[in-house]
Parts: sequence; C-alpha cells; structure tokens
Amino acid sequence: MISVVIPVSNEEATVGPLCRALEGVLPSPHEILFIDDGSTDGTWEELGKLYDRERVRLIRFRRNFGKTAALQAGFAAARGEVVFTMDGDLQDDPQEIPRFLEMIGDGYDLVSGWKKHRQDPFTKVIASRIFNSVVRLVTGVKLHDINCGFKAYRGEVARSLPLQGELHRFTPVLARALGYRVGELVVTHHPRRHGRSHYGFGRLFRGFVDLITVVLLTRYAHRPAHAFGLVALLAFLLSVALLLLPVWPYVLLGFAALISAVVLLAAGFVAELLTHRASYDVPAYTIREQLD
Repeated sequence: MISVVIPVSNEEATVGPLCRALEGVLPSPHEILFIDDGSTDGTWEELGKLYDRERVRLIRFRRNFGKTAALQAGFAAARGEVVFTMDGDLQDDPQEIPRFLEMIGDGYDLVSGWKKHRQDPFTKVIASRIFNSVVRLVTGVKLHDINCGFKAYRGEVARSLPLQGELHRFTPVLARALGYRVGELVVTHHPRRHGRSHYGFGRLFRGFVDLITVVLLTRYAHRPAHAFGLVALLAFLLSVALLLLPVWPYVLLGFAALISAVVLLAAGFVAELLTHRASYDVPAYTIREQLD
C-alpha cells in the first residue's frame, strides 16, 4: 500500500482538487491521510465530504500544533510500505509520484523533491536558498531543497524518524544519520493559487536554531559531553587570552568566559549521564537484517 500524508491548515479551497488529482495517479491499494492542523476556516467540512473508510482518512487536531506534529500523527497512522508527504496548497504536482516510486525501487530509502524552478515570492526563494546552503555546509547532506515538503519514504523510515519541535525540515538529515540512503528528484512546482505562504526570513532564524538541534541529535546524541566540551574549551581559551590583557574590562570578560567554560563543561557531563541512562531504553543503532 502507498500512503500519502498531507498536513493542511486553512486549505478549504484546495483539499478537494488535490484529493481528486491524487486519486487519478496513485496505484491501488493506496490511502490518503489528511491531518487538519487546527484550521479555522471550512477545511474540516470539505475534508468530511472526501472521507472514505478505505482510501481517505482524516485526523483533526484540537488546535494548531505545527507541521512536525502533523507529520508525526500521519506517520504513526500510515499503513503504507511507501509513505509520501506533500503540501495541501496544490503547488506540489501528484503527477511526479511515479518518478518518486522509481527511485524508491532503485534502492533509495528517502527521496526528497527539489523545486529547482520555484514559483514563490522572491523573499521566500532567497530565504530558502540561504537556509539550504547553510544546511548542506553544516550537515554534509548534499540536497538542494532539504525543506521541500514533497518527499517519499520507505514506511520503516517514516516510522523511525525522531521528530520533535520543528524538525520536519530535516528529515533527510535524520534519516541519513540512521543509516538510510537519501536521494533527490527535480519536481514541478506550481504557483500558489489560494491563500498565502507564511515562510520567509522570520522562519529562517528558527530554522538555524533547529539546525543546531539536529547537529546535536545526529552527531552528539550519544556523546553530548564532546559537543559541550568543545565549546567549553573555546570559552576557556578565550578567558585565558582576556585575563592576560592588563585592561580591567578585558579581565572581567575573561572571568565571565571562564565561568561559562565551567558551566558548559558541567552541562556536558549532566547530558552525558542523562544520555547514558536513556540508552537502556532507546537503541543507538538500526538493524538492516537479523537472523534468529
């Protein structure tokens, strides 16, 4: 079975056309899961008209919890061997689905769309390019459009991702850290017909904060003392340099840096202890094959 998970928020004009377009493309058996993330318009009423016990399933949040929460709920409910995610604004083209399935068939575990010719306002395009450039540099995952909502996952991948906060942007990074094969596919991107996008430079800052979280989760989740220790070492070296300067304001800054180094080192040890304790319940690896 193929599952398509679609988070929507105030998309009453688009859910019907999108569902019909998907029905015309998806092979059988399939299911379409709409997650209504606290819509305040008539989205839920329009979804009710589409409901089909076998093919169109619905989840409604009590309030807006964000895209990551919507994907969590969708992944947990999805029954498919392949799980697609896409936005509900009709900018993603369902006709691309067979091409995604070809790449999954070629051995990829996650295929991310690349909106190479993006039909969005200039500010959104620039913000996205800056964000993607920094993510490629920091994580080493060489995707051009890591935040593209149009993706295909093997079911086991979708259900194993440690999503939290707003980490939906980084599912390829999280998947590769777990040992899965990640690929990219250029997709058609249509202009937005209804409503307006909320992405821009305001969310860019939040994305960079989340990037720090992702780096900690993927590189230092099981050795957090190394991450805190590195920053503590830099703070300590800075404190030494400042304390050697015979200028009173620099001396004060030197003591502040020294205190910061001690606090960071202590935080690293605490995080290490918490991680060690949690490791009894959460495995730090994935198994590709097992013979019993």
